This record gives sequence, C-alpha cells and structure tokens, in this order.
Amino acid sequence: MKLLQLEFDPSIAAEFPQGDQSIDLLGVPIFDGPSLWTFLIRFGFNLLVCWVITHFLYYKKSHRRDYYFTYLLFSATIFLILYHLQNLQMEMTLALGLFAIFSMIRYRTEQLPIREMTYLFVLIGISIINGSGLTSSYTAFLVTNLLVILLITLLECLGFSRRQANKIITYEKIELIHPDRREELLADLRKRTGLDIVKVQVGSINFLKDTAFLKVTYIPDDNEPNDIDMITKFKNR
Repeated sequence: MKLLQLEFDPSIAAEFPQGDQSIDLLGVPIFDGPSLWTFLIRFGFNLLVCWVITHFLYYKKSHRRDYYFTYLLFSATIFLILYHLQNLQMEMTLALGLFAIFSMIRYRTEQLPIREMTYLFVLIGISIINGSGLTSSYTAFLVTNLLVILLITLLECLGFSRRQANKIITYEKIELIHPDRREELLADLRKRTGLDIVKVQVGSINFLKDTAFLKVTYIPDDNEPNDIDMITKFKNR
C-alpha cells in the first residue's frame, strides 16, 4: 500500500492551532510562562544591582537605614511601573518626565542631602534602564550596569564623596570673623566644639550684641545622622 504524501497548508493549520494552549480572561492571558520568567529575571537583576550600590557603596559609609529602605523600594517600584508601561502607547519623554517629578520629591521633615540625592538619581536611572525594553544586546545591557557600579566604586575609593556635615553656631567673639583672622577662628571653633571643622562661613552679624551666625562644615566622627544640625534654637510652645 502506498502512503499518501500530503502537502502542508498553512491556512488549514491556522484554523487548528496546536502550539498556543494558553487560557485568557478578557483578552489577557491568565498565565504566560516565558513572559513571567523574563520579568522575574530582569526584576531580580535590577534589584541585585540596586542592592549592591546601596549596601556596599552607600550604606558602608552613611549607615542611614532610612535611605537604605527608601532606595530599594524606590528602585523596585520604578522598575515595575516602567516594565508594565511597555505595553502602553506612551512617549518615552513623558515617562521620563514622570520619573523626574518623582525624583524631585522632598521629605518635609528633612532636606535631602546632595549625596543622598545623587544616589537616588543613580538608582532611578538604573531602574529606568533595566525596566525599559532592550534596545541593544544583553552584553551592552550588562556592561551598562557594571560601568555604573565601577564608576561609583572608583569615586568612593578616591574619597570624592567623603561625608561632611554642617552646623549653625551663634558666635560671640566677633573680632575673629575678620577674613585676616580666619585661621584663628577655625582654631578657636575646633577647640571649643571638638569638631574636625574644615570650613566656616560668616552669616548674619549683630554688632549690638556682638554676635554672628556661623555655618561650619565638619567631618563627623561617626556615621549617625544629626537631624538638628541646622537648628539654632527651639521655638517656645
């Protein structure tokens, strides 16, 4: 008996799909295995990169648990938002503008220092890169993340981000605020405060009371945050 050799007809095969057996609800698949694995791998990779930057580069010097918490949640949330916005018809400029607004949020109880703001901006940028669609190879994608980590590590090792703090002082030795006696002023402030003061700025001067407001920049001897450095006096309640 001769076997009949039938030709493959794509139009007939399309009427009887065999490869896609997924179940959807209102046009959305209930479970999509390949897409889910892609999402989890990219989310884990982004979280790993942000954790390395936060834990080993930022937290190692600052020891600020509040910003540790903020950075990881901020980066994870931005990644999730941008990842799920890929399916929407949204201009990238609009998306970046949205995240720019988020990045400018300031907590009303405390002004965000420049170092913390820089790390927040870096983590936002990394999350945007990792959350958006791949426009080049996986190698370029990986190298981009590694370059950011290496650059931050290099700058931290060179000491460019040495932590400094500021304090407002009401000073009574008004004769020492003269520019020609700046070294005497620094020596007196270091002796009386016990702080490693590296810079001093003279603000408001009251000649009636022989006092002046000084803003001193010093290197703290510990990593604990001081939230009342810039307070000169408490209001009577």
